[in-house]
Amino acid sequence: MASTTTDTPVLGIALGAVLVAVGVGSYVLSDFASVTALIPAIFGVVIVGFGLVAVKTPREKLAVLSIGVLSLLGVLGSLRGVPDVIALLTGGPVDSTVAAVAQGSMILIGIVLFVAAGRDILG
Repeated sequence: MASTTTDTPVLGIALGAVLVAVGVGSYVLSDFASVTALIPAIFGVVIVGFGLVAVKTPREKLAVLSIGVLSLLGVLGSLRGVPDVIALLTGGPVDSTVAAVAQGSMILIGIVLFVAAGRDILG
């Protein structure tokens, strides 16, 4: 599609890789205690997959839309961690610094991808 650029797919590949690193890093730093620490990695792998589909196939618009939807789901799923992220940023106590950083990363990266995908899809 002419109005969709490769910016969002490439951004999705890059930030998806960052989410994979965040997820794997969180899992390792939590001493392999919680498989839920891998959630950012799972989202990252799927986002990278959609980015590759967008770059390598004529399904670019659908893949960008999928990146946008998945990033929104990641943000919504991480919202419960906002109080911990705020506490961490203001120097307050948190139960798990690793979890707060991972959830904050999911929120930030998700918002960036959602805005980029929305920009591509809407014009």
